[in-house]
Amino acid sequence: MKDPSLRRSVTLFRAFMREQQEPERCYTLLARDAADQVEAYGPVKGQVVVDVGGGGGYFTEEFRRRGAQSFLFEPDLAELGAKPPEGAVVADGYLLPLADGAADVTFSSNVLEHVDDPQTFLSEMVRVTRPGGLIYVSFTNWYSPWGGHEWAPWHYLGGARARARYERRTGKAAKHTLGENLFAHHVGPTLRQVRARGDVSVVSARSRYWPFLAGAITKVPGVREFATWNLLLILRRCP
Repeated sequence: MKDPSLRRSVTLFRAFMREQQEPERCYTLLARDAADQVEAYGPVKGQVVVDVGGGGGYFTEEFRRRGAQSFLFEPDLAELGAKPPEGAVVADGYLLPLADGAADVTFSSNVLEHVDDPQTFLSEMVRVTRPGGLIYVSFTNWYSPWGGHEWAPWHYLGGARARARYERRTGKAAKHTLGENLFAHHVGPTLRQVRARGDVSVVSARSRYWPFLAGAITKVPGVREFATWNLLLILRRCP
């Protein structure tokens, strides 16, 4: 995968900054971009794509537009919204109602930071992917400038303090609570755990949005925990 362009990074960042006001535009752009990243390793047309934790279904719909048989598995009814994709299934990513090797591509965008046990979550994604199939996982690491989500960047001072500050300043309840639906996962430990697995090979480990040296950043301990912003892993299921 080539490094993305600066223009593309700026476009996504601007859309992200308007996510609350223009969610349709933001997530449509993000889904199109993610599908492009998957198709850097081959077209999805005619393939079975499993979208784990895809919320309102933007990714699922984009894969379908490209000719894939794409299916959404989402545990939170509220995240599915009023018009989920046809065939969407309410299911936990820890225990997907799929046979072993059912998917050609298993996809997860910005979900890993919301699960307490990322290794079990990844194991389930691997299980449902056929040998030779592709696994796409991206997540916002804790020391990223956006690691605290809506209460970033104050998460650097501690999750509880940042959450309390957000609620005090906005007058509304924060969506995320550290240790309940947001977890402090890091780049270094995640890379070590994935590379130690015998059931996948790491095809790429890079910053999802960084416009240059996206792969090099993840190789520098310490720096990668801040500069990666969002870790993208492309894995291949071993035979």
